Amino acid sequence: MGRTNQGWKVGRWLLLSILPALHLSAQVGHEPSHSPYHDIRRGGVGVITVGYLGGSRGGPGVGISDGPTGGLRYEVAFGNALGASLGIAYAQTTRFVVDPTKDSLSRRTGPFNTDVVLADVALQLALTGRKTWHGFAPYLGGAFGAAIGGGSPPDPTGYDFGTKLTVAPGAGLRWYPARRVSVRTDFRVVLWRLKYPLDYKNPSPDGSRVLPLTAPLTEWTAHPWITIGLGWTF
Repeated sequence: MGRTNQGWKVGRWLLLSILPALHLSAQVGHEPSHSPYHDIRRGGVGVITVGYLGGSRGGPGVGISDGPTGGLRYEVAFGNALGASLGIAYAQTTRFVVDPTKDSLSRRTGPFNTDVVLADVALQLALTGRKTWHGFAPYLGGAFGAAIGGGSPPDPTGYDFGTKLTVAPGAGLRWYPARRVSVRTDFRVVLWRLKYPLDYKNPSPDGSRVLPLTAPLTEWTAHPWITIGLGWTF
């Protein structure tokens, strides 16, 4: 009986010694020096980007697409997870010209260079808040803006890309190799609506048409846009 009581006392002493240590470990979690989470420096961020814009040219094939881009963005954070950005980019895209007065084999010419300026305001939701995980910070977002075309070749119907309102859902990933420096990749799908001239429904010499008589004269096209950027936090 004496040995039993002695064993019980030793076991109780060990249990009381271990519990506070476990409780303290649960409270502390990772040591700051070994934690996978680190605070993101607050401040505005200037970003230089390069990328590529692709996507659909629409049914008649006269929309702009397929070209490199270069741009600038300025980002600010609101609270712990929300942020906003202003961006402007130049895209050196191409487009084709369609002449509805020619037959189906000869009506399309190009591609021709068509410069486009993309300007937008974007909102972003940081999935890790104001912290990075192992230096990385993913986000979701969306942008509203305008695409302004220029340098379009002469078109027999007077068709011109002009200025289009754009909407662009997207996502991205930032990597912070240093407190002020960030490298990021951003993927968006830019949507805009093309408007075609009525001449596209006129019959050509071989009886074919650029657009069927029942087809609408407007069309939304989607344009994947991927960019890589280098940011500096001020």
